[in-house]
Amino acid sequence: MEKFESSVKPIPYPVEDVYRNISDLRNLDRVRDRVPEDKLSDFAFDEDSVQVNVDPVGLLKLRIIEREEGKCVKFETEQSPLPFNLWIQVLPVTETTSKMRVTVKADIPFMLKGMVSGPLQDGVEKIADALAQVPYV
Repeated sequence: MEKFESSVKPIPYPVEDVYRNISDLRNLDRVRDRVPEDKLSDFAFDEDSVQVNVDPVGLLKLRIIEREEGKCVKFETEQSPLPFNLWIQVLPVTETTSKMRVTVKADIPFMLKGMVSGPLQDGVEKIADALAQVPYV
């Protein structure tokens, strides 16, 4: 298993607000307009799962498999060309701020490792950047 981690992102909201929003995927409705339609399509979600068609990767479906109150939300792929787990860790910094890191663990075949490692790391960082910009109110 290969591990890809984002840099730690500061979040100008309390950890409780951030966790409440990332642990219920229905909150994605508030950021639907930020999804770039030229790269992502078929964006759909419910409380526990999300799906999106990523050009040129294909359809990705993720489901929440674990919630650790105020700390972490873990996801697992239901459909993906490359199975992986993703988790979003959030920790308090002060009473009004927190920090976040996104981690992906993927079982990458040796022959593909060189081709997908760079784009996967870049994708993890972009997810973390996007999550750091969400208004968690």
